[in-house]
Amino acid sequence: MGSPLLVVLLLFLHSFSMAAADLAADGAALMAFRSAVGQGVLSWNTSASPCSWKGVTCKGGRVTSLRLPGSSLIGQIPAGTLANLSDLRTLSLRSNALDGLLPSDLARSSQLRNLYLQGNRFSGDIPAFLPELRALTRLSLADNNFSGEIPQSLNNLTHLTTLYLQNNRLTGGIMDLNIPNLRQFNVSYNRLNGSVPAKLQRMPANSFLGTQLCGRPLSPCPSEAPPSPAPDSSSSSNLSGGAIAGIAIGAVAAFLILAVVLFLTCRRKREPGSRRISEVPAAKPTDGIGSHPSPAVAPATAGTMKQLMFIGSAPRVYDLEDLLRASAEVLGKGTFGTAYKVGLEAGLVLVVKRLKDVNLQENEFREKIAAISAIDHPNVVPLRAYYYSREEKLLVYDYIRGGSLHSLLHGSRSSSRAALTLESRISIALSAASAIAFMHSTSPNFSHGNIKSSNILVSSSSESLVSDAAVAHLAGGASYASTAPAGYCAPEVTDVRRVSQKADVYSFGVVLLELLTARSPAQGNLDDGGVDLPRWVKALSREEHVGELFDPELLKNETVGNEITKLLKLGIVCTADHPDQRPAMIEVVAKIAEIRRLTVSHTKD
Repeated sequence: MGSPLLVVLLLFLHSFSMAAADLAADGAALMAFRSAVGQGVLSWNTSASPCSWKGVTCKGGRVTSLRLPGSSLIGQIPAGTLANLSDLRTLSLRSNALDGLLPSDLARSSQLRNLYLQGNRFSGDIPAFLPELRALTRLSLADNNFSGEIPQSLNNLTHLTTLYLQNNRLTGGIMDLNIPNLRQFNVSYNRLNGSVPAKLQRMPANSFLGTQLCGRPLSPCPSEAPPSPAPDSSSSSNLSGGAIAGIAIGAVAAFLILAVVLFLTCRRKREPGSRRISEVPAAKPTDGIGSHPSPAVAPATAGTMKQLMFIGSAPRVYDLEDLLRASAEVLGKGTFGTAYKVGLEAGLVLVVKRLKDVNLQENEFREKIAAISAIDHPNVVPLRAYYYSREEKLLVYDYIRGGSLHSLLHGSRSSSRAALTLESRISIALSAASAIAFMHSTSPNFSHGNIKSSNILVSSSSESLVSDAAVAHLAGGASYASTAPAGYCAPEVTDVRRVSQKADVYSFGVVLLELLTARSPAQGNLDDGGVDLPRWVKALSREEHVGELFDPELLKNETVGNEITKLLKLGIVCTADHPDQRPAMIEVVAKIAEIRRLTVSHTKD
């Protein structure tokens, strides 16, 4: 009797020790991954079980899920890390700054069911090992830099229900994909051509936007145009005179009905609620960001304009005429022009910025546009197209859903500001600082020139995107004093054409103080007896009234600790009066990343 019990006990102890060893191996793999791409941003407590780490889920004593969306991961994933998580079912690394090639040893992740890698900078061909992951049900490689053709070997993924490949640099035609369980599919905004395969023709048309594909559900391919039917003389000769008269009367009646329908349709389209870009006078200038309907103004020379010029692989699914006849809504009027939200008939939504006071010659304008379009960073709103004529200059961007930081902090909805926790505000600051630091790295003389809270857009994951990147370089000879965004201008700057990187640091420092205090720099002169926001903050800091500085909504759920005061001090340093006393943006990024690490660690404790 004792012997069988002893055997069972030994087997149990052996299996327990094996499970502990497996979990330890998973922890080592995760730590190797953190060292490569998450150092300083993933604060995992190595003395605790990996199952308690942020983003990690376990089942049966093994790591089965790793979810780290929007976690400021950066760099290339090395081999020998994630592939060692042999029980991994879900991997979500979306909305980070990961780049390079995916490690080929991920082919060993035979249990992987969900792979979400969208919103990074991965490049190269679609990995050849993906068809080996036979358990995959959801795969998203959207919003990366993948190139080459879509491999037909993806047909091996017979369990796949979702395949998202939009916003990459894929070329060629779509091979005859035949994935039986596929329900969600998108290849929009790639350099694809040819016809849509028969098995994919059941997908909606918005799965193929911004490509040169044809065939159902898109417009017919040239080879598919139905031939014109030849007249049948034998049948027409047998028609009686009465039949011919009946056909003629019916045709006249149909024509009259069609004319009435067209008249009523055109009349309805001319009603004020659906006015076009080219029909409405310019609205009066307003401060900040609004959301009131007021269609944009078409150039006076609309009939003789040049073509819209697209940037790189931007989708060519619209032209200048589409923009001019679309309904539009004023998003805001700023230093360098007016921005409009434009909805096209095909369902695409864009932002069109109509520049003002731009006196550059066309060749110089194109040179500056080339420098702006070269800014390729996930936290910068990319320029998609532009238009130049002597009378008008237009810039076209993607429409980013979600409000600006200005509207979240100072808008009419108090709930928006209340939702901005300390951690989310730090995340917004870090992603914006990373974008500005990247711009500065492209050239010692390159700057944004117009940093303010209304030019920082915030996503639902508290990631921020910087808009109007380097548009200041297109400005004419107007003095900065007459055009500068109130409250954000560095004291040494007097000319919009000579905004330095250290002036960008000053403006970002003002945004940082704005994030913490919820006070608008533009209102500081009215509220505080002529003292701007940085001076007001510095004055209270010297008087040791730091607690009075912070946004009351922030303090409702937060304790003013060491991390928040460090962020405040960073804002003060960035807004130093003398440019040489301000840090470089790369230093600002490092400091905010460290503060974020401390904040996450403090929250866990």
